[in-house]
Amino acid sequence: MSRSGRDARTPPQAITAADGSSPAPRARTLDFEHRLAMRLVRLALVRDVLRSRRFYERVALAVIVIRAVRQINQQNRASAMARLSAWDKRQVHRLEVKAQQQVRAAKGTRRMIKPRPSKDLAQKMRQT
Repeated sequence: MSRSGRDARTPPQAITAADGSSPAPRARTLDFEHRLAMRLVRLALVRDVLRSRRFYERVALAVIVIRAVRQINQQNRASAMARLSAWDKRQVHRLEVKAQQQVRAAKGTRRMIKPRPSKDLAQKMRQT
């Protein structure tokens, strides 16, 4: 006879005499009956829960809440991405304006370094 279940790997314990130093173990049938009774209680509890209208109301409410939280999360991500995109556009525009200002400044610097001769100065040079 093979054993199954939780105690399948442990060897059976020998029953010792009543006058021995260790107490005699409980009969195995009580343990089996106890486990069977617990399984039947759990099965009855599951059956009652599944037949309960309150259970289905709570499940429906949980589904609604989960979907609402999920939708809120998606909206938050979308708005965060929109804010990030707008900030990025502002930064790009700021850098473009700054680059244009630097180009204008560089052109002004070239004019200062290499001034163009005025008409009066050119006429004086021709006369000499």
